[in-house]
Amino acid sequence: MSSTIRVNGREEALAADTVAALLAARDILPGTRGVAVALNGAVVPARRWEETPLTPGDALEIIRPVQGG
Repeated sequence: MSSTIRVNGREEALAADTVAALLAARDILPGTRGVAVALNGAVVPARRWEETPLTPGDALEIIRPVQGG
């Protein structure tokens, strides 16, 4: 298996070792309200982002509210 993961449906190189590190690279810091994360179909509570590892082949969904009309 290659060193890639799927983030919001798009394949990308695995460049972070934890959920928190991947989010920080996207300027989503701990304590950011309104962000939900699912790893391989299971919700990861924000308090566990720092300790949740990422491995090749994982699928991560990052959900943020957006304004619109």
